Amino acid sequence: MSPTTPADPAELSDPVGFAELGLRPELLRALAGLGYEEPTPIQREAVPPLLEGRDLLGQAATGTGKTAAFALPVLQRWTDGARGAGPAALVLVPTRELAVQVAQAFHRYGRELGARVLPIYGGQPIGRQLQALDRGVDVVVATPGRALDHLSRGTLRLGEVHTVVLDEADEMLDMGFVEDIDAILEETGEQRQTVLFSATMPARVDGIARRHLRDPVRIRMGAAAAAEGTAPLVRQSAYLVSRAHKPAALGRVLDLEAPTAAIVFCRTRGEVDELTEILAGRGHQAEALHGGMSQEHRGRVMGRLRGGAVNLLVATDVAARGLDVEQLTHVVNYSVPSAVEAYVHRIGRVGRAGREGVAITLVEPREHRMIKAIERVTGQRVAVEKVPTVADLRARRLELTRAAVRESLLAGDLDRFRAVVEPLTDEFDLMEVALAAVRVAHESTGVEADDQDIPEIAPVTGRRGAERGQAGGRAARRGREPDGGVARLFIGAGRGNGIRPQDLVGAIAGESRLRGRDIGAIEIAERFSLVEVPEAAADEVIAALSRSTIKGKRPTVRRERETAGRRRR
Repeated sequence: MSPTTPADPAELSDPVGFAELGLRPELLRALAGLGYEEPTPIQREAVPPLLEGRDLLGQAATGTGKTAAFALPVLQRWTDGARGAGPAALVLVPTRELAVQVAQAFHRYGRELGARVLPIYGGQPIGRQLQALDRGVDVVVATPGRALDHLSRGTLRLGEVHTVVLDEADEMLDMGFVEDIDAILEETGEQRQTVLFSATMPARVDGIARRHLRDPVRIRMGAAAAAEGTAPLVRQSAYLVSRAHKPAALGRVLDLEAPTAAIVFCRTRGEVDELTEILAGRGHQAEALHGGMSQEHRGRVMGRLRGGAVNLLVATDVAARGLDVEQLTHVVNYSVPSAVEAYVHRIGRVGRAGREGVAITLVEPREHRMIKAIERVTGQRVAVEKVPTVADLRARRLELTRAAVRESLLAGDLDRFRAVVEPLTDEFDLMEVALAAVRVAHESTGVEADDQDIPEIAPVTGRRGAERGQAGGRAARRGREPDGGVARLFIGAGRGNGIRPQDLVGAIAGESRLRGRDIGAIEIAERFSLVEVPEAAADEVIAALSRSTIKGKRPTVRRERETAGRRRR
């Protein structure tokens, strides 16, 4: 592979207009009409080699302008008179939300060119997609699963594709699409141009690049410095808090931060529903978003968030993938992500396009080392703060009351309240009247803060501390047997399929009402796995896993007693 293209800060500081990139007049007019004045760093680095027909491997986070970085060259090379039976370009994305966003971007940029763009994804009537493909399209933006479906039907022909884009490749691989991507690319011509963008570059992304890209130009804007000065605008902090006090701690942090709009990330659907209810009880405008909801419901939730009727979105990683909320100011990791790459994706949703943002993480003592790993990988410090105290909250509420009173004084139009104040001044001092009025206003703003502080705790550090934490966890698991006993489930996938304990825990917790701590012992053999779950939830887990995939496969799932005779004890 070619060496990484340097992103020289001095070079990037020189103003470069889109016209200097050699773009056609129709694209320049579209960009001007959208208010784009000059390219972002990733666009300046990516557009020239893509216009030359080079393959490209780009590392850039969400919000850096990478969609235009690949869409503009695709549209530049497209000509109206060269339409064939199939599309000229294919863009693969991980989620339906991102498919819609990318397709809309192509429409905006290529409006004057008459480019026909079609997003295809699951959850949409396939008949509409079949009709559009039959009429002919120039650019297809697809999720891998639906693209494969059309390929098997013969309704999507990729023989004439000259450019393939893999957008957010690490997300697609995390979702188990690696084999689907390989199969799709095999249907395209060998002389195609291949473009891969990813926020992170783990070994599996580099592997797919080596298989499918030819001598690519490599551009790295950096996961920590997502775009020229963008990531430093994200204020990152963490609060060390025990699991039992996490809901109260989150409520206090949100009260102090007062976000315009925030996404609160949880690990499971059950956690999302439970936390949404708790936040609503504290007076927050919170909505849940997870994979158990219909696409129509998800659309309504996003509409309320963008319209300002909701300011907190409580979501799982899967449900939030591809979301782009312009007014988002805060990202909260209620559950610490299991990998640094996931953390980078989450915080990449704020601090975009030069705007400031805040990333907050609630950390249990045993998870403290994850913060250190995040700091090592991103090269940025995550400040560990103290959970707000009762005094902090009361001071914040008084500050908000003072600001509200000052705003009312500046607005004027107070004469109609003179009839209330003047009679009182005959009986009381004017200052006392003002103090009483402020108290009434203050107490009307909401419930009083909790009257008990959350205890401070120290992180579990060092080898001894880690061993104590692990031993305690094992003892708790051995000593805890759910009411109704335990069921052992047989899952027809094991080490040979790359299955790890965290894959099984994540699949069960993500698809059922169980939490990670409800799952018992896990045994992984070469071709199968055995997992203990509460007997009362066994049938639900079997049904849920039978409808889902693990590592891209849909394994057999049943009770272990059905295979007891085949397994050595």
